[in-house]
Amino acid sequence: VLHLPFSKIREVSRLGMTLPDVLPLWFGEPDVPTPDFIREAAKQALDQGETFYQPNAGLPALRQELATYLNGLYGSHYTDRNIVVTGSGMNALMVAAQALVAPGDRVVTTTPSWPNLPAVQEILSAEVVSVPLQWNAGRWSLDLEAFLDACVSARVILLNSPNNPTGWTMPAEQQQAVLAFARERGIWIVADEVYARMVYDATAAPSFCEWTTPEDAVLVVNSFSKSWAMTGWRLGWLTGPERLTETLEKLMEFNIAGPPGFVQQAGRAALAHGEAFIAESVGRYEASRDLLMGHLDQWPGVSWDLPEAAFYAFLKVEGLTDGVQLAKDLLHQAQVGLAPGEAFGPEGSGFLRACFAVSPERMAEALTRLDRVFAQPSRL
Repeated sequence: VLHLPFSKIREVSRLGMTLPDVLPLWFGEPDVPTPDFIREAAKQALDQGETFYQPNAGLPALRQELATYLNGLYGSHYTDRNIVVTGSGMNALMVAAQALVAPGDRVVTTTPSWPNLPAVQEILSAEVVSVPLQWNAGRWSLDLEAFLDACVSARVILLNSPNNPTGWTMPAEQQQAVLAFARERGIWIVADEVYARMVYDATAAPSFCEWTTPEDAVLVVNSFSKSWAMTGWRLGWLTGPERLTETLEKLMEFNIAGPPGFVQQAGRAALAHGEAFIAESVGRYEASRDLLMGHLDQWPGVSWDLPEAAFYAFLKVEGLTDGVQLAKDLLHQAQVGLAPGEAFGPEGSGFLRACFAVSPERMAEALTRLDRVFAQPSRL
C-alpha cells in the first residue's frame, strides 16, 4: 500500500477545485443529482427509523429484486442466493478479490483500465499481468489469442466491459470464448460491468450473466452509481455462485458489516421505477457524445474512438508526453477539468479522458472553452 501511487485524477481535481469557474469533466459521474423518487424512498426509510444494522448480504427483498432485474435483462436464472449487496462497486471488487486471491496468485486484466482494478489485486500481493488493448486506426480492440495466452496460469481473469476509460466493450463471442477457456482450466472470472446500461445501441451491453450458469466460477460486479446517478450513495452488488455466497457474506461482515438500510431502500426504488431515467440519461449522454465527436475536425492532432458504451471520450493528443501537466494547463487556459491518460496505465500515455455524462448545453460550453487550446495546437 505504501508503494501504490496516489490517483493522478485526484491530483488534477485537487488543483481544479481551488480555481474559479472550472467545468469538471474529470470524474466518472452524471452531472445531475439522484432522481427525486430514489431520494424520497431513502427519506421515507429514515423517517421510519431504518437506521439499524442490516443483514451482511443485504436486505432479502433487494437481493430478490436484483436477481429478478438481471433475469429480465439477460434471460439468466439467478435467485437471491446468487446476490450479495455491497457498499459500492468498489467494495464489491475488494470483497471479490479477498475471496479469491492469495499472495502470488496471477490476475490477468486489460489496460488502459480504471486504476483501482489492478490496485485491489496489488494490495492483496497478487501478481497482476496487464494485456494492452490495441489502438489501431482509431479503434480499440482486444487480441483475444494474446489475452488467453497470458491467462493460462491465472487464478483470476479480471475484465472491465464496458471499459473505463476507452468505452471498449467486449463482444459477446469473446466473452463466450473467455468463459469456455476459464471453465476448462478452473479459472475464476471477475467481470466489472458497472457501465452495462450506459450503452448506445442496445438496452444493455453483452454480459457474462447471459452465458453463465448460476454455479459457474464467475463473479459479476455491478453498481447503482452510474445507471441511476447514485455515485455518492455507495451501493453495489455481486452476482455469483451460491457456493461462494457464504464466504462473501463473511467478508462483508469484516469489511463494512452491510450497506445502510435506507440506502438499500433507495436502491429498491431505483430498480422498481428507474428505467425511464436510464433511457433519458443515455439519450442525454449520446447527444453530448455526438457534439464532441462532431467537434473533432476543429482540433488538429486530436482523435478518439467513438465509444460503444460508458460515458468517456479517451482523447488521443498527437505529440503529448505529459498528460498530467496538460490537464493542469487546461484548468488555467480553458477552465475545463479532464483526467490525464497516465492515470489508466502506461497505455494511457498520450491520452486525456473527458466524461460526457453531462447535458448537451454543458458539453457545448466545455467545447467552446477547449477550443482556446485544441483549436490552436501550437499552444499545446
